[in-house]
Amino acid sequence: MNRSARFVLVALMVLAGGCTSAPPPVHSMQSPDANFSAYKTFAWDPGPDANAQPISILDSNIRTAISGELQRKGYAEAAAGAKADLVLQYETAASEVLKSNPFRIGIGMGGAGSNGAAGVGVSSPSAKNVREGTLVLRVIDPARNAEVWNGRVSRELGKGGPPDPALIQRGVADLLKDFPSPGSLAQ
Repeated sequence: MNRSARFVLVALMVLAGGCTSAPPPVHSMQSPDANFSAYKTFAWDPGPDANAQPISILDSNIRTAISGELQRKGYAEAAAGAKADLVLQYETAASEVLKSNPFRIGIGMGGAGSNGAAGVGVSSPSAKNVREGTLVLRVIDPARNAEVWNGRVSRELGKGGPPDPALIQRGVADLLKDFPSPGSLAQ
């Protein structure tokens, strides 16, 4: 690969990297005295009045994503009426946040045959309001009545309506990426 082709490849990689932004980081905490070696099953907290509200489609998508991730880690959902080792609670929120795009400069070179070309692109800083959804998951040890893990993930939502199930799945996978597997000791 000649020198100018390498420069073009590097410039394109820099430009591509500058055009993407990472989602907000996941935040989580784990109780230092949590004994994850003793936890094998989980169940959903029915709340103070389990019969008050039906489970919405959004709630169902969130529960399915969380259950799936925990099962991939080795946990089993407790049978209805059985006592679970862990009880799950979650909350959701949506808000408008200001997202800024910084000032950027891009440089490119290329050519075909004996002709060469170069270009420079400049973007001005801008800001826009975006809709962001947040999911907070609390994991409780019911035997001790103590929270043993909690985490929060936020992701940009679409223009309107409920979030796409694929977005929920990706967000939950990010949220539970570092959740301890059954049998692991407190870290």
